Amino acid sequence: MRPLQGKQLLRGLLVLLPVAMAVACLLGPSSIHPLALWQGVLHLFGLSSESLNQQALIVSAIRLPRVLLAALTGAVLASCGAVLQGLFRNPLADPTLIGVSAGASAGASAMIVFGALFFDGFGVFAQGLPWVAVGAFLGGLLAALVVYRLATSSNGTSVSTMLLAGIAISSLAVAISSLLSYLADNDTLRRISLWQMGDLNGANWQRVAVGTAVMALLLPLFIRDGRALNAMLLGESEARHLGIQVQWLKRRSIFLCALGVGISVAIAGMISFVGLIIPHLVRLLVGPDHRYLLPASAVAGAILLVLADVIARVVMAPAELPTGILTALLGVPFFVSLLIQQRRFAR
Repeated sequence: MRPLQGKQLLRGLLVLLPVAMAVACLLGPSSIHPLALWQGVLHLFGLSSESLNQQALIVSAIRLPRVLLAALTGAVLASCGAVLQGLFRNPLADPTLIGVSAGASAGASAMIVFGALFFDGFGVFAQGLPWVAVGAFLGGLLAALVVYRLATSSNGTSVSTMLLAGIAISSLAVAISSLLSYLADNDTLRRISLWQMGDLNGANWQRVAVGTAVMALLLPLFIRDGRALNAMLLGESEARHLGIQVQWLKRRSIFLCALGVGISVAIAGMISFVGLIIPHLVRLLVGPDHRYLLPASAVAGAILLVLADVIARVVMAPAELPTGILTALLGVPFFVSLLIQQRRFAR
């Protein structure tokens, strides 16, 4: 596909994103009037000194941070998925399948449980966002490094070995999380369960600030590596001949993806399959050029998770369905269809 078409798709997605976010702010267990949305946004940016009514307060304190958190989380997960798929040259690679998400969840669970069990003064602090984010990042990074080492040899990185290692590491991380859940008290167990289901109900401006910082760090670095990832599509040997430092690119990309996924798990819980679905769909429209694939995947991932969160809020109103459950229900059929296509192509 021509680059101009990639630019057109990106522009269209950038127009669609604020529309989806506005709709997400208006819909929910209680509907919001568009005027109240406008008043809440103006008050948030200090452009209005008028006292807010109840609906405008709901927008500024609850709906808007939740929508922004969903958009940031979706953008981070989708861009990380696009990077991993390009790095390993396989559309099946994503943070969930290679164990990064499960490792991050286990790390976050460990920080919650051990902080609550063994440290009275430290326990409350450990359950806060900074320490949980550290635990999630370390867990995701450790899982990614183990999978990478198992799948890499002198002949390069084996995708099949990577996926098998990812399954094994994910199973181990799930077992660790289950053990931690067994050790936890009722309150901590509920927090871990919500985390593992992917719940955006705890969105606040602190988490939005953390997600914004991570997105501002990762996306420019990913886009800068777009040409290098394009070279990787030709193979590792060819990329080396083109002057790409392949091992450095792999290590840095895995580290950055572990950082992004780990922080995403810390602020939003386990959100599955966004990193698998979005890059694959965008690649069908834009082509394999990562200069356009990466930013378009980020915006499309933001749109998908914002809309998924809206559905999760209204489908069982006034109760809320955890967003991670909904993305898994959407992602599993897509993954199965992708496997069927791969098998037909192999024939």
